[in-house]
Amino acid sequence: MTAQINQARTASLYPNLNKVASELRDLRIQSHKTRYGGGAPPDLPSRKAIIEIVDGLAAVLFPRHFGPSGLAGESIDAYVRFVLAETAQSLQRQVQLELELNNQEGAAASADHANDACQISAAFIDELPTVRAQLESDIRAAYEGDPAAASLDEVMCCYPGVAAIIRHRLAHGLYRLGARMLARIISEVAHSTTGIDIHPGAQIGESFFIDHGAGVVIGETAVIGRRVRLYQGVTLGARRFEAGDDGALLKNYRRHPTIGDNVVIYAGATVLGPINVGTGSTIAGSVWLTSSVPAGSIITQAKALRSEDFDHGGGI
Repeated sequence: MTAQINQARTASLYPNLNKVASELRDLRIQSHKTRYGGGAPPDLPSRKAIIEIVDGLAAVLFPRHFGPSGLAGESIDAYVRFVLAETAQSLQRQVQLELELNNQEGAAASADHANDACQISAAFIDELPTVRAQLESDIRAAYEGDPAAASLDEVMCCYPGVAAIIRHRLAHGLYRLGARMLARIISEVAHSTTGIDIHPGAQIGESFFIDHGAGVVIGETAVIGRRVRLYQGVTLGARRFEAGDDGALLKNYRRHPTIGDNVVIYAGATVLGPINVGTGSTIAGSVWLTSSVPAGSIITQAKALRSEDFDHGGGI
């Protein structure tokens, strides 16, 4: 009776609910026809499941920090084996959903999605020891690069830059193996929780450190060398987007900077386009850089920018 009263009250307050629902249905059907040719839309990868997978992988990589409390001795190995097995199965299912979605949208994909998903998941799991070794170098770089860091454990538990790079290295592995939508979901979840936006296609060398982190943006085709340090608000972006004869934006070409080893880029610097920043260079805060600089450069904002220095139709 209470439910009926509530429904009647809602209908009186919102008399157009059925009309709105019907219009939304029509728009949804038209959208599905455009995307999938009128067939039943495929299931999508689950954002919730992917978050659980990443949390499980973080615990597998660093069980003492991200696993349950009380793990010690042989129980750690047992926990890692159990979570790894569970996570691998869940990952395979999400990869398969992405492959089926791609096939619906006309992308080249094997008819045997289950087998392909198994191969991708197995190859990804095999890379986890390498990922762990890379992350060890990142964590140590954060500790050694910040005088406020009291311990490696503090860095792992508290630093948003470390949380972002853990997720980036996982996402990058999936990106390289072809599970690009899953990789993007991982990177966007990390972005929403840390304020650090790293495209999973970006190639980042060992001992990478983002200090503070909020507002950092690293584009898809960026290449970052070893022992690079970025501060908050740094952008490694595209200066402009190229378009084809039909006006559609081109994809799969180099748009972002290549940063050499041992480079420091300070807060608020913007580095745009397919340029090279030479090894050992320092880019000062708030610099707007759109041309390559040689090794050992120290770039400061020595003069006011001219209007032509800005790309008024570009983006990142």
